[in-house]
Amino acid sequence: MKLEPIVNQGVIEAGRFCLRPLRKSDAGLLQMYAGDERVARFTRSIPHPLPPGAIDAFIARALDPERTEDVWVMDGSDHDLSEVLGVIALERMERAQSEIGYWVAPAFWNTGIASDAVRALLDANPQDSRTIFAEVFQDNPGSARVLTNAGFAYIGDAEAYSVSRNATVPTWTYLKKLA
Repeated sequence: MKLEPIVNQGVIEAGRFCLRPLRKSDAGLLQMYAGDERVARFTRSIPHPLPPGAIDAFIARALDPERTEDVWVMDGSDHDLSEVLGVIALERMERAQSEIGYWVAPAFWNTGIASDAVRALLDANPQDSRTIFAEVFQDNPGSARVLTNAGFAYIGDAEAYSVSRNATVPTWTYLKKLA
Protein backbone atom coordinates (compact mmCIF):
# COMPACT_ATOMS: atom_id res chain seq x y z
CA MET A 1 0.00 0.00 0.00
CA LYS A 2 1.29 3.44 -0.97
CA LEU A 3 0.63 6.31 1.40
CA GLU A 4 -0.04 9.60 -0.30
CA PRO A 5 1.34 12.69 1.40
CA ILE A 6 -1.11 15.03 3.09
CA VAL A 7 -1.46 18.17 1.04
CA ASN A 8 -0.96 21.21 3.23
CA GLN A 9 -2.48 24.48 2.17
CA GLY A 10 -0.75 27.67 3.08
CA VAL A 11 -2.19 31.12 3.58
CA ILE A 12 -1.91 33.37 0.52
CA GLU A 13 -1.87 37.14 0.94
CA ALA A 14 -4.12 39.05 -1.45
CA GLY A 15 -3.76 42.66 -0.33
CA ARG A 16 -7.07 43.59 1.33
CA PHE A 17 -7.61 40.02 2.50
CA CYS A 18 -5.94 36.64 2.61
CA LEU A 19 -6.80 33.26 1.15
CA ARG A 20 -6.76 30.69 3.94
CA PRO A 21 -7.90 27.08 4.26
CA LEU A 22 -11.49 26.49 5.34
CA ARG A 23 -12.28 26.03 9.01
CA LYS A 24 -15.26 24.37 10.63
CA SER A 25 -16.06 27.74 12.21
CA ASP A 26 -16.75 29.14 8.70
CA ALA A 27 -19.95 27.09 8.47
CA GLY A 28 -22.37 29.85 9.52
CA LEU A 29 -21.18 32.48 7.05
CA LEU A 30 -20.77 29.89 4.29
CA GLN A 31 -24.35 28.74 4.94
CA MET A 32 -25.62 32.32 4.71
CA TYR A 33 -23.73 33.27 1.56
CA ALA A 34 -23.87 29.97 -0.36
CA GLY A 35 -27.54 29.70 0.56
CA ASP A 36 -28.22 32.91 -1.37
CA GLU A 37 -29.78 32.03 -4.72
CA ARG A 38 -27.72 34.76 -6.43
CA VAL A 39 -24.55 32.84 -5.47
CA ALA A 40 -25.86 29.33 -6.09
CA ARG A 41 -27.19 30.04 -9.58
CA PHE A 42 -23.74 30.96 -10.89
CA THR A 43 -22.13 27.71 -9.69
CA ARG A 44 -22.33 24.16 -10.93
CA SER A 45 -22.50 22.48 -7.54
CA ILE A 46 -24.28 24.62 -4.93
CA PRO A 47 -27.91 23.51 -4.60
CA HIS A 48 -30.68 25.98 -3.87
CA PRO A 49 -32.15 25.83 -1.39
CA LEU A 50 -29.22 24.35 0.52
CA PRO A 51 -30.18 21.04 2.11
CA PRO A 52 -29.34 20.42 5.77
CA GLY A 53 -25.73 19.33 6.20
CA ALA A 54 -24.54 20.57 2.79
CA ILE A 55 -22.05 23.07 4.20
CA ASP A 56 -20.74 20.61 6.80
CA ALA A 57 -20.17 18.06 4.01
CA PHE A 58 -18.42 20.72 1.88
CA ILE A 59 -16.09 21.62 4.75
CA ALA A 60 -15.38 17.94 5.46
CA ARG A 61 -14.43 17.38 1.79
CA ALA A 62 -12.20 20.48 1.84
CA LEU A 63 -10.39 19.24 4.96
CA ASP A 64 -10.00 15.63 3.76
CA PRO A 65 -6.30 14.79 3.34
CA GLU A 66 -7.17 12.78 0.20
CA ARG A 67 -9.01 15.65 -1.49
CA THR A 68 -8.39 16.56 -5.12
CA GLU A 69 -9.55 20.14 -4.65
CA ASP A 70 -7.90 22.77 -2.48
CA VAL A 71 -10.36 25.35 -1.15
CA TRP A 72 -9.56 28.72 0.38
CA VAL A 73 -11.76 31.27 2.10
CA MET A 74 -11.30 34.90 1.13
CA ASP A 75 -10.82 36.25 4.67
CA GLY A 76 -10.85 40.02 5.23
CA SER A 77 -10.94 39.97 9.03
CA ASP A 78 -7.43 41.43 9.35
CA HIS A 79 -8.48 44.39 7.17
CA ASP A 80 -11.82 45.35 8.76
CA LEU A 81 -13.79 43.25 6.29
CA SER A 82 -15.85 40.10 6.78
CA GLU A 83 -14.15 36.88 7.86
CA VAL A 84 -15.72 35.22 4.80
CA LEU A 85 -15.90 37.27 1.60
CA GLY A 86 -16.14 34.26 -0.69
CA VAL A 87 -14.45 31.03 -1.66
CA ILE A 88 -11.86 30.12 -4.28
CA ALA A 89 -10.67 26.63 -5.21
CA LEU A 90 -8.27 24.73 -7.42
CA GLU A 91 -9.20 21.24 -8.61
CA ARG A 92 -6.21 19.07 -9.52
CA MET A 93 -6.27 17.62 -13.02
CA GLU A 94 -3.82 15.48 -14.97
CA ARG A 95 -0.51 16.72 -16.42
CA ALA A 96 0.10 19.70 -14.09
CA GLN A 97 -3.26 21.25 -14.86
CA SER A 98 -5.89 22.68 -12.50
CA GLU A 99 -9.34 24.17 -12.77
CA ILE A 100 -10.13 27.33 -10.81
CA GLY A 101 -13.54 28.15 -9.40
CA TYR A 102 -14.72 30.93 -7.12
CA TRP A 103 -17.69 32.80 -5.76
CA VAL A 104 -17.99 36.03 -3.82
CA ALA A 105 -20.76 36.97 -1.38
CA PRO A 106 -23.19 39.43 -3.01
CA ALA A 107 -22.37 42.16 -0.47
CA PHE A 108 -18.85 42.26 -1.97
CA TRP A 109 -19.72 42.07 -5.69
CA ASN A 110 -18.13 44.73 -7.90
CA THR A 111 -15.41 45.50 -5.35
CA GLY A 112 -12.51 43.70 -7.05
CA ILE A 113 -12.45 40.89 -4.45
CA ALA A 114 -12.76 38.12 -7.07
CA SER A 115 -10.09 39.70 -9.27
CA ASP A 116 -7.68 40.06 -6.36
CA ALA A 117 -8.31 36.47 -5.24
CA VAL A 118 -7.74 35.02 -8.71
CA ARG A 119 -4.53 37.02 -9.21
CA ALA A 120 -3.19 36.05 -5.78
CA LEU A 121 -3.90 32.36 -6.39
CA LEU A 122 -2.29 32.48 -9.84
CA ASP A 123 0.78 34.25 -8.44
CA ALA A 124 1.13 31.69 -5.64
CA ASN A 125 0.41 28.72 -7.94
CA PRO A 126 0.14 26.36 -4.94
CA GLN A 127 -0.39 23.25 -7.09
CA ASP A 128 2.57 24.03 -9.38
CA SER A 129 0.23 24.03 -12.36
CA ARG A 130 1.42 24.74 -15.87
CA THR A 131 -2.11 25.34 -17.12
CA ILE A 132 -5.25 26.52 -15.34
CA PHE A 133 -8.71 26.20 -16.83
CA ALA A 134 -11.90 28.00 -15.86
CA GLU A 135 -15.49 28.13 -17.02
CA VAL A 136 -18.25 30.60 -16.33
CA PHE A 137 -21.91 30.60 -17.20
CA GLN A 138 -22.58 32.85 -20.18
CA ASP A 139 -25.10 34.89 -18.17
CA ASN A 140 -22.30 35.88 -15.75
CA PRO A 141 -20.19 38.38 -17.73
CA GLY A 142 -18.69 39.85 -14.54
CA SER A 143 -16.98 36.56 -13.77
CA ALA A 144 -15.76 36.35 -17.37
CA ARG A 145 -14.16 39.81 -16.94
CA VAL A 146 -12.39 38.60 -13.78
CA LEU A 147 -10.77 35.85 -15.84
CA THR A 148 -9.83 37.93 -18.88
CA ASN A 149 -8.41 40.68 -16.63
CA ALA A 150 -6.23 37.99 -14.99
CA GLY A 151 -4.82 36.95 -18.37
CA PHE A 152 -7.06 33.98 -19.16
CA ALA A 153 -7.75 33.40 -22.85
CA TYR A 154 -11.17 32.40 -24.13
CA ILE A 155 -10.98 28.97 -25.79
CA GLY A 156 -14.59 28.15 -26.58
CA ASP A 157 -18.17 27.54 -25.64
CA ALA A 158 -19.43 24.50 -23.78
CA GLU A 159 -22.17 23.72 -21.30
CA ALA A 160 -22.34 22.50 -17.72
CA TYR A 161 -25.05 21.26 -15.43
CA SER A 162 -26.11 23.63 -12.64
CA VAL A 163 -27.60 21.91 -9.59
CA SER A 164 -29.40 25.06 -8.40
CA ARG A 165 -30.96 25.65 -11.81
CA ASN A 166 -31.62 21.95 -12.43
CA ALA A 167 -30.55 22.62 -16.00
CA THR A 168 -27.66 22.53 -18.43
CA VAL A 169 -26.30 26.05 -18.87
CA PRO A 170 -24.11 27.45 -21.70
CA THR A 171 -20.57 28.29 -20.55
CA TRP A 172 -17.49 30.08 -21.76
CA THR A 173 -14.23 28.20 -21.23
CA TYR A 174 -10.90 29.88 -20.47
CA LEU A 175 -7.26 28.84 -20.18
CA LYS A 176 -4.19 30.41 -18.61
CA LYS A 177 -0.67 29.09 -19.24
CA LEU A 178 1.65 29.60 -16.27
CA ALA A 179 4.82 27.93 -17.51
